[in-house]
Formats: sequence, C-alpha cells, structure tokens
Amino acid sequence: RLGVDYIDSLLLHRPDALMEPEEIAEAFDILKAQGKVIDFGVSNQNPMMMELIKKDVKQPLVANQLQLSAAFTPSLDAGFHVNMNQPAGIVRDSSIFEYCRLHDVVIQAWSVLQFDYFGGVFLGSDKYPELNKVLERLAAKYQVTPSAIAIAWVLRYPAKMQAVIGTTKPSRIAESAKATDVRLTKKEWYGIYLASGNDLP
Repeated sequence: RLGVDYIDSLLLHRPDALMEPEEIAEAFDILKAQGKVIDFGVSNQNPMMMELIKKDVKQPLVANQLQLSAAFTPSLDAGFHVNMNQPAGIVRDSSIFEYCRLHDVVIQAWSVLQFDYFGGVFLGSDKYPELNKVLERLAAKYQVTPSAIAIAWVLRYPAKMQAVIGTTKPSRIAESAKATDVRLTKKEWYGIYLASGNDLP
C-alpha cells in the first residue's frame, strides 16, 4: 500500500504487555532478510522494555519515539529534582532519556509543539504567556519563527535527537527545518524551560 520496496525504519509503537521477544525477533529477522526494513526501533518504551526486546532481537534498536516539548518535560524534570520530595522528582519513565544516551539510541521527540498529551499547541496559547514571550524574543534574535525556536530547544538536548513534526504542509516543514540552524545557549535553553512554568532547585 505504501508503494515502496523498503522502509528506512520500523518502530514498535507503544508497549505491549503480551509481547514475546522471540516472536519479535523472528519477524525482524524475516523483514531484514527480505530487505524490507533497514533499521528497527520502538516508541514510548522504557529501558526495561527495550532490554526485554533485546533479549532475543539481534538487530539494534536504533530509535525510541518519546514525547518532549518545551511545555511537556516530565522526562527531564525528574533529573532536576533527584532526591527531592516533589512531584517533579518522580521518575515516570525509568530514566529513558539517560538510557538512550548511554546506548546511542536516537530519541525521536513527538508533539514538539504541544503541551500535555491532548492539550493542544502552546504557541500563541494564553496558558503559556511567558513561554511565548521568550520564544518570540529568541525568534527575533535568530531570525526564525517561534516554532523553530521551540524545536531547536528539543534538538539542543545532548542526545541523538530528531523532531517529529505533525504536518504535511511544505511551508511548515521548511519553517521547522530552520531549527537545525539554531544552537541555543545553555542560558537560553534553561530560560525556555523556566518560562514554561518549570522550576529548578
């Protein structure tokens, strides 16, 4: 149905409590042998889930799609609040970002312009006035759009990062791609983090 001979990567989407690593391994072996898939990965899975899959799978898991945006940061919050009795200090994902860095797994960040799971876009939202003010100021400095700055914030995290943008409009894709030309300073990165309503100890 896709009209292609192969795909670059196939990701297992969302954890499955009933998954059998040996069945996944068999399927991956067939797809690889037939030349239908180059690389394999996962989506929204924590370190132990990835280790369970790797128990039988021979191919490396090269990517993990995880939600991250300037207004959705639970995977980062826990690291800032280690050993603190605060809700932000609760580790909700078994330190998956650190695991990906340790194992050279690409983090494909999704919903890079959204807050919460179904909350909507934070750009221009009256729920995030301070964040939008900071994004607009930096957009003027770097001569890109606020959305490009928001994506540059995601890409600045020092792992192998990719941003998944939910659009089919060529103009929006080109606008978003300009994020790769921006390298925010650490001060700017933390300024965006704080402007979204987060705190630092």
